[in-house]
Amino acid sequence: MSPEERRAKLSELRAELAKLRSMVEAGGSIENPSRIREIRRAIARILTIEREEELRAERR
Repeated sequence: MSPEERRAKLSELRAELAKLRSMVEAGGSIENPSRIREIRRAIARILTIEREEELRAERR
C-alpha cells in the first residue's frame, strides 16, 4: 500500500470512527459494537507503519 493510499484509508477510518462514536454518544445502538475496536486497531496499524517508515528514512 502506497503512502497516499494509507493516508486516504486513515482519513476514511477516522471518519467512520467519529460517526460510530457520535451514534453511541447520542444514545443510539450500533449494528456491530466491535467495529469500533476493529477501526481503532486498523488506525493504530497504519500509524505504526508510517512511523516505522519515518524512522527507517531517518537512519539513512
